[in-house]
Amino acid sequence: MVKRTALALLIIGSLLGNGASLQGDKVREKIYIVPFGKMDPKTVETLRRPLERTFEMNVVVLQEQPLPSGAYDAARGQYLSTAFLDTLRRIYPEDTAKALAVADVDLYVPRLNFVFGEAERPGKVAVISITRLRPEYYGKPEDLELFSERMIKEAVHELGHTFGVWHCLNPRCVMFFSNSLMDTDRKGPDFCTACEKQLKQHVRSGDKSR
Repeated sequence: MVKRTALALLIIGSLLGNGASLQGDKVREKIYIVPFGKMDPKTVETLRRPLERTFEMNVVVLQEQPLPSGAYDAARGQYLSTAFLDTLRRIYPEDTAKALAVADVDLYVPRLNFVFGEAERPGKVAVISITRLRPEYYGKPEDLELFSERMIKEAVHELGHTFGVWHCLNPRCVMFFSNSLMDTDRKGPDFCTACEKQLKQHVRSGDKSR
């Protein structure tokens, strides 16, 4: 209860700090970006405007949260992605809008070597890892533009799931499943016509997950 109250106050403070009005401006109509662990604020801020354009919602960056306790698997050297979703569900009020956790640690789910992210479908929480999106991870030179493009695609993809959109068979659609970074680089940052229709239908239906 203390954690939920504290974060609720943090959300209100962030809204007021960003010039948002609580009166006549529903909290559930916003997407919250929640950094976990040590993150460069400029890196997180890179996501805000593209997400606002794509989902036509206000996007608010909240304060950094500690990495989930017990999520680290020492044998794998990775963090369980589901633990981030569980943490968001536990500390956020019931009426919170979409919340996207962003972490600079390698993520996994059982039976897979790694994941770029995970999300409820439909739901309100998602997580992405930026670790494997950096060219330097593969021994290549730093490329901030490419890194930003990859982050945006993965963020849109996972948030798309929270709006009820399935994986897409179109390799150019942002909802195409990225089995490797090659898939991420090939696809675009936008929804294809069919996935855009799914998104709009879910929004029009009231998005009961929010």
